[in-house]
Amino acid sequence: MKTQLTLLAAALLLTAAEVPLTRTNNDPFRLQYHFAPPRNWTNDPNGLVFYKGEYHLFYQFNPFGTKWGHMTWGHAVSPDLVHWMDLPPALKEENGIMMFSGSAVVDQHNSSGLCRDMSGDHSCLIAIYTGHTERRQTQNIAFSNDRGRTWTKYQGNPVVDLGLKDFRDPKVIWYEPQKKWVMATALSDQHKIRFFGSSDLIHWTALSDFGPEGATGGVWECPDLFPLPLAGSTDTKWVLVVNINPGGVAGGSGTQYFVGSFNGDSFKNDNERSQQLWMDYGKDYYAAVSFFGHPARDSRRIMIGWFSNWQYANDTPESDWRGAMAFPREISLRKRDEGIRVTQTPVREVDKLYASKPMLMAERPMTVADANALLARQRVRGKILRVDIELTLGQARQAGLSVFKGEMDRTLVGVDRMKRCLFIDRNHSGVVEFNSHFPGRHEGPLHDATSVSLDILLDQSSVEVFAEGGGTTLADRVYPSAKDDNGIEVFADGGEAQIRSLRVVELHSVWK
Repeated sequence: MKTQLTLLAAALLLTAAEVPLTRTNNDPFRLQYHFAPPRNWTNDPNGLVFYKGEYHLFYQFNPFGTKWGHMTWGHAVSPDLVHWMDLPPALKEENGIMMFSGSAVVDQHNSSGLCRDMSGDHSCLIAIYTGHTERRQTQNIAFSNDRGRTWTKYQGNPVVDLGLKDFRDPKVIWYEPQKKWVMATALSDQHKIRFFGSSDLIHWTALSDFGPEGATGGVWECPDLFPLPLAGSTDTKWVLVVNINPGGVAGGSGTQYFVGSFNGDSFKNDNERSQQLWMDYGKDYYAAVSFFGHPARDSRRIMIGWFSNWQYANDTPESDWRGAMAFPREISLRKRDEGIRVTQTPVREVDKLYASKPMLMAERPMTVADANALLARQRVRGKILRVDIELTLGQARQAGLSVFKGEMDRTLVGVDRMKRCLFIDRNHSGVVEFNSHFPGRHEGPLHDATSVSLDILLDQSSVEVFAEGGGTTLADRVYPSAKDDNGIEVFADGGEAQIRSLRVVELHSVWK
């Protein structure tokens, strides 16, 4: 009996302990610096929050398989948005209620009365999530007094119940001018965002509705609301993010946003009601939400999106895992000719993954032939790279890079001068036949398609590209069919193009 009790105690201790980030490496598609759980299914990022030196990433997780189901909040923490440590699942499916998407906040001054922090600052973490059954979705809270390691569901749940089947994904912020909490929720099938206000995170009052506006070709989900300073100005605007499925710009899932004003009760869109603005023009960027809180002297707005698409998410060819997060992005606002628009760049912490020196650094103008000769001479290959290239298209109809290149496979990342667009073409990227919606070419608009700088992140089975300083972005998963599909080559069609500069940096795995 004593031996059995000792083993049980050890098992309980292991369950509650922090688990190092370990991943099996027998899957050729396993991402090396993007977050994905060690095994099983994941979708939406949830509860992104910074607290006491740690970034918390919660996520929709199926503990029992590699397809959607049994929604639980998985959990990982990071000191730097790059190196993640797995923790045990935070909020588990119970009594027939799944844990759907939501958010988390730092209750800094114990407005909820649920904080019992012994360090003296009287703060704690509060998670706000949707409880899902087939007939009803409600908003609920849970709290943690040990830096998110264990969670207790509030006994008075639900805290908001409208008796609706499609009412979900609460995103809570602190609205400082009125000293109150504001919750944005999705009335999904009505294409509306409903705002609620509260002084204590428990008792909520309806404030207003926004919508329908923008894209309405599918259900609205996973809203986010935050202020951003306008670059080069003293003005601050508010951004309302509304994810939509289907009806995304590339088909299936997509992340749209609105720019406007918020007075603590209602959001007003600055653009025409029919105007559609997209965070990403690729196929695989969805359920994107931003962090609550940030380290001292770091006011960046950081966002993470799910790296997949509901059209084929359950069919992708990973082995014992399925689904991942796109690389974290810093979000800012910039005034352009057509209005105020979001700009996105990879977080600067990506630099921590750099090898000691670039594989290639060429800062002189070159022809396409010269660039490819240089790539071949320096034996530049790989699947885990950051590539920066400056192109002048000249007479070329389109130009760019062929990545994950093998005898048969290739993924094209380029610029189309005639269509004035950035594109990723994954028609011949490798394994594409698992779903008819997967192969294709995805395009995002460019202001200047004659002279363009591209910042490209490659990671084993993914491509993310940022053009015009992050004004246009595309994120796509790809599945190269052979281990040695790791070539990189410059291309130009319909005429000669010039490469003004080219840099290739190898990135380290975060878990090897």
